[in-house]
Amino acid sequence: MPLISNSSYNNHSFYIHNGHFETIIPSLFREIKGIKYTRERIETPDDDFIDLDWLKDGNDKLIILSHGLEGSSDRHYVKSMAKYFHQLGWDVLAWNYRSCSGEINRALRMYHHGVTDDYDTMIQHALISNTYKKVVLSGFSMGGSTTLKYLGEKGSNVDPRILASAVFSVPCNLWDSALQLKKSENRFYRRRFLKKMLTKIKLKAEVYPDQINIEGVDNITTFDEFDERYTAPLHDFKDAQDFYTSSTSDQFYDNIKVPSLIVNAKNDPMLGNKCYPADIATTHPFLYLEIPKHGGHVGFSLKGKEHSWMDVRAYEFVQDFLN
Repeated sequence: MPLISNSSYNNHSFYIHNGHFETIIPSLFREIKGIKYTRERIETPDDDFIDLDWLKDGNDKLIILSHGLEGSSDRHYVKSMAKYFHQLGWDVLAWNYRSCSGEINRALRMYHHGVTDDYDTMIQHALISNTYKKVVLSGFSMGGSTTLKYLGEKGSNVDPRILASAVFSVPCNLWDSALQLKKSENRFYRRRFLKKMLTKIKLKAEVYPDQINIEGVDNITTFDEFDERYTAPLHDFKDAQDFYTSSTSDQFYDNIKVPSLIVNAKNDPMLGNKCYPADIATTHPFLYLEIPKHGGHVGFSLKGKEHSWMDVRAYEFVQDFLN
């Protein structure tokens, strides 16, 4: 599909020309009211659990939302899209990756960008009742990466009820995004993520002291250090580079058979050049790439509106593919 060069995102807030402000201000100050999820806990095949948060009204249309790194279903961007779609007559499933629902998971492993086995477990559970005739997927940052990787891995075998996906601020190339986050100007994000990740590792070490060594853990300052020491061994990768190579979603795009929109802002501080897969999107029959000039990382706020432009854009895109 051709690239979508003329984005409809046009917010005139004072901070729009600064990608950092567009990222940080909504993250710290945006609040979405009126969302009361119903939580469901499901068991995984390896005797662990995943927590699912639902908004149900007996609709036959379902949107499944995937949060970003160290996020949850409670993040502003998830609750915003959940509320927007629910008000328009959709049921909503906002799922939490392992360890992200407010309770540390049972197993030694946790989650990472490429963890599509849990994604598949969640989708199979959501669709087993045959309640939903039309299903769309959306994800933010890491959640977008997992969504695209899942669709690429499934290819033509994806459940036929899944009709479209729309993802935002996606680290399409995982290593390139990790390199971007090593830059000095991104120190704020790096420290914020690592603080949360290291807290979880310390909790895990209390349960698995023989498998997890936390000596010197507070000296870790970069993602590749963390991934080399913890992500890779806890999830059966040879090393950090094997994790990045195996988990990056862009290697699976050729096999995506569901209309999928990637929206990555040009001023996103967390995305490197390889996170804008223009070459693939130009010739791909199902992949759409939209690159607004502004938006930051999972920002895209609309002046004077509770909902975000991501909510509007996702709804607008998926409507074209509902049978």
